[in-house]
Amino acid sequence: MTKQGLVEALAKVVGTKKLAGEVVDVFLQTITKALKKGEEVVITGFGSFKVVRRKSRTGRNPQTGETIKIPARKVVKFTPGSELRKAVK
Repeated sequence: MTKQGLVEALAKVVGTKKLAGEVVDVFLQTITKALKKGEEVVITGFGSFKVVRRKSRTGRNPQTGETIKIPARKVVKFTPGSELRKAVK
Protein backbone atom coordinates (compact mmCIF):
# COMPACT_ATOMS: atom_id res chain seq x y z
CA MET A 1 0.00 0.00 0.00
CA THR A 2 1.24 3.45 -0.89
CA LYS A 3 0.63 6.72 0.93
CA GLN A 4 -2.10 7.52 -1.61
CA GLY A 5 -3.75 4.17 -0.93
CA LEU A 6 -3.69 4.91 2.79
CA VAL A 7 -5.26 8.33 2.18
CA GLU A 8 -8.03 6.76 0.07
CA ALA A 9 -8.78 4.11 2.71
CA LEU A 10 -8.89 6.75 5.44
CA ALA A 11 -11.08 9.02 3.29
CA LYS A 12 -13.79 6.35 3.31
CA VAL A 13 -13.96 6.73 7.09
CA VAL A 14 -13.48 10.50 7.56
CA GLY A 15 -15.36 11.64 4.47
CA THR A 16 -12.91 13.59 2.28
CA LYS A 17 -9.55 12.88 0.68
CA LYS A 18 -8.33 16.36 1.65
CA LEU A 19 -8.94 15.76 5.34
CA ALA A 20 -7.54 12.23 5.15
CA GLY A 21 -4.41 13.53 3.39
CA GLU A 22 -3.88 16.16 6.06
CA VAL A 23 -4.27 13.56 8.82
CA VAL A 24 -1.74 11.23 7.18
CA ASP A 25 0.72 14.11 6.62
CA VAL A 26 0.48 15.31 10.23
CA PHE A 27 0.84 11.74 11.51
CA LEU A 28 4.00 11.14 9.47
CA GLN A 29 5.47 14.56 10.34
CA THR A 30 4.90 13.93 14.04
CA ILE A 31 6.67 10.57 13.89
CA THR A 32 9.55 12.10 11.91
CA LYS A 33 9.99 14.98 14.39
CA ALA A 34 10.03 12.59 17.35
CA LEU A 35 12.64 10.36 15.70
CA LYS A 36 14.78 13.41 14.84
CA LYS A 37 14.79 14.31 18.54
CA GLY A 38 15.94 10.76 19.35
CA GLU A 39 12.65 9.76 20.92
CA GLU A 40 11.15 6.30 20.52
CA VAL A 41 7.68 6.17 18.94
CA VAL A 42 5.49 3.38 20.33
CA ILE A 43 2.10 2.61 18.83
CA THR A 44 0.61 -0.03 21.11
CA GLY A 45 -0.36 -3.18 19.23
CA PHE A 46 1.23 -1.96 15.99
CA GLY A 47 4.91 -1.54 16.83
CA SER A 48 7.68 0.85 17.72
CA PHE A 49 10.13 3.01 15.80
CA LYS A 50 13.50 4.04 17.20
CA VAL A 51 16.77 5.45 15.95
CA VAL A 52 19.79 3.18 16.35
CA ARG A 53 23.44 3.80 15.54
CA ARG A 54 25.19 1.42 13.15
CA LYS A 55 28.92 1.00 13.64
CA SER A 56 31.32 1.64 10.81
CA ARG A 57 32.38 -1.49 8.96
CA THR A 58 34.26 -2.70 5.96
CA GLY A 59 32.41 -3.78 2.86
CA ARG A 60 33.21 -4.79 -0.66
CA ASN A 61 32.35 -3.10 -3.93
CA PRO A 62 30.56 -5.87 -5.85
CA GLN A 63 31.66 -4.53 -9.26
CA THR A 64 35.37 -4.21 -8.57
CA GLY A 65 35.87 -6.39 -5.49
CA GLU A 66 37.63 -3.44 -3.85
CA THR A 67 37.38 -3.19 -0.04
CA ILE A 68 35.65 -0.01 1.12
CA LYS A 69 34.91 1.51 4.50
CA ILE A 70 31.22 2.02 5.27
CA PRO A 71 30.87 4.90 7.77
CA ALA A 72 28.81 4.78 10.97
CA ARG A 73 25.33 6.22 10.68
CA LYS A 74 21.93 6.44 12.30
CA VAL A 75 19.06 4.32 10.96
CA VAL A 76 15.41 3.88 11.91
CA LYS A 77 14.52 0.47 13.31
CA PHE A 78 10.93 -0.82 13.38
CA THR A 79 9.89 -3.56 15.77
CA PRO A 80 6.42 -4.97 15.15
CA GLY A 81 3.98 -5.23 18.05
CA SER A 82 2.35 -8.46 19.17
CA GLU A 83 -1.00 -7.75 17.49
CA LEU A 84 0.68 -6.96 14.17
CA ARG A 85 2.77 -10.13 14.36
CA LYS A 86 -0.37 -12.20 15.03
CA ALA A 87 -2.26 -10.55 12.15
CA VAL A 88 0.52 -11.26 9.66
CA LYS A 89 1.15 -14.84 10.80
